[in-house]
Amino acid sequence: FILGVVGGFIGFGMSSIIRVELSSVGDIMGYPLMFNSMTTLHAFIMIFFFIMPVMVGGFGNWLMPLLINSVDMIFPRLNNMSFWLLPFSLIFLLLSGFFGESLSTGWTLYPPLSNSMFSITQSLDLCIFSLHLAGASSILGAINFICSFLQMKSSGISFDMMPLFAWSIFITTMLLLLALPVLAGGITML
Repeated sequence: FILGVVGGFIGFGMSSIIRVELSSVGDIMGYPLMFNSMTTLHAFIMIFFFIMPVMVGGFGNWLMPLLINSVDMIFPRLNNMSFWLLPFSLIFLLLSGFFGESLSTGWTLYPPLSNSMFSITQSLDLCIFSLHLAGASSILGAINFICSFLQMKSSGISFDMMPLFAWSIFITTMLLLLALPVLAGGITML
């Protein structure tokens, strides 16, 4: 939860800087690629370090067992393992802004689809490694939610009697589990 709050404050600060840059005439930052890096970092921080740990992980970890009338998640330690990947991922993501030219390499993050003039930097390697750590954390959490939904519900509750919020967590984590390996494959194989 504390990491999510820190990620939320960092993302809010970046959002404020982005809004000031967009509302002004000319470049306030002075370096055009800094704006690209700021928007890329803002998106990744808000998704992987604010929304997923706080809203899905932290909020859903205690609410999901209540909704399905179970004692705990099916793998209680799996969430601890997955959350320990996030601080290192956030550190790598923030460090990527200090090395090389820029995080953003044109109109996309991935080097083969972007401008080759900016694609050979250490910042890009750190950013992609950070995204892989965050993706592994998300996959571990998604497996825990899916297995808890399917196996830990009490015997008196049928699937059609499940609360809608439990179904929304289940569907969201299923889609997450299907989408993240495709994204990771796109990062490494393009």
